[in-house]
Amino acid sequence: MPDVLDASPYDALLLLSFGGPEGPDDVVPFLENVTRGRGIPKERLKEVGQHYFLFGGVSPINDQNRALLDALRKDFAEHGLDLPVYWGNRNWAPYLTDTLREMVRDGRRRILVLATSAYASYSGCRQYRENLADALAALDAEGLELPKIDKLRHYFNHPGFVEPMVDGVVRSLAELPEEVREGAHLAFCTHSIPNSAADTSGPVEEHGDGGAYVRQHLDVARLIADAVRERTGVDHPWQLVYQSRSGAPHIPWLEPDICDHLEERHAAGVPAVVMAPIGFVSDHMEVLYDLDTEATAKAGELGLPVRRSATVGADPRFAAAVRDLVLERAGAERGQEVTPCALGTLGASHNLCPVGCCPARAPRPAAAGADSPYV
Repeated sequence: MPDVLDASPYDALLLLSFGGPEGPDDVVPFLENVTRGRGIPKERLKEVGQHYFLFGGVSPINDQNRALLDALRKDFAEHGLDLPVYWGNRNWAPYLTDTLREMVRDGRRRILVLATSAYASYSGCRQYRENLADALAALDAEGLELPKIDKLRHYFNHPGFVEPMVDGVVRSLAELPEEVREGAHLAFCTHSIPNSAADTSGPVEEHGDGGAYVRQHLDVARLIADAVRERTGVDHPWQLVYQSRSGAPHIPWLEPDICDHLEERHAAGVPAVVMAPIGFVSDHMEVLYDLDTEATAKAGELGLPVRRSATVGADPRFAAAVRDLVLERAGAERGQEVTPCALGTLGASHNLCPVGCCPARAPRPAAAGADSPYV
């Protein structure tokens, strides 16, 4: 029998994700949830939803979260960590508020949250915290006893997140034709966000060009490129590139776009490219469409060999990393001295988001941070 691991004071873990449609009839309602308050006409949402309709109206993200839930529960059980794992989404069933209500009724009072976003940014962290605050407000209005909620720190540089991506890049290089393999470039891909959101990501003292969002991605890209060089003996040139821009054309967003990057690399005589989606936990719709469909089609037009490496998904090493993060945070909450596990130059991220971290354009209450109205 495994030793019993101590997660106290926590009595549950909540996997908090974005959500996605699971059939054609879900697509427009899902997009209405995502864009609520922006006044986007339904006809425009139908156009945007074509990406989902290409895949039968089904986003893979919910199945991937089910696989991650299974991996977490299996890892916890095998290592003697008695901590139930729940799942809630921001924009589709199972909805966050419903899941929190279930947790409260199950008697859960100290909840840790694992968000399926590894990096600092408004959309990748504070917006999740705002949704948590909204859910707590709804439960408060129902007269339910509110749990105390903490969010696990950013895990972009945890070995359990980085090492599976290294393996994925090495495998993708090996899949390229031998004659282009050594000269292949690495395109480390992440979601583009407005420059203004990037510049204000992370704690206030870290704000600046690109903010924590860009710095964290660059650190992970260097880690992977260095590890690939050690594994293969080849120093592959690399660049951080962006995808999935969705904003108004006049607003500056992070560049270069992956398709533009492929054109530029081809024009420069690069023989092949491996696209590594380091900004994403799993192969959700933006990976399947923007990389596997759109960028791969662009590469085909150019005659440029490309491969797309795997995301972390439900890799057992990622499940083990979550266990490590849970025990680390639990120990810190109990007042023990803990040594956070982190690779690269940036060290472990903060446990508690400080005031002014990844600010919203219009201030809203956000839970699980230093400025939380729920303590």
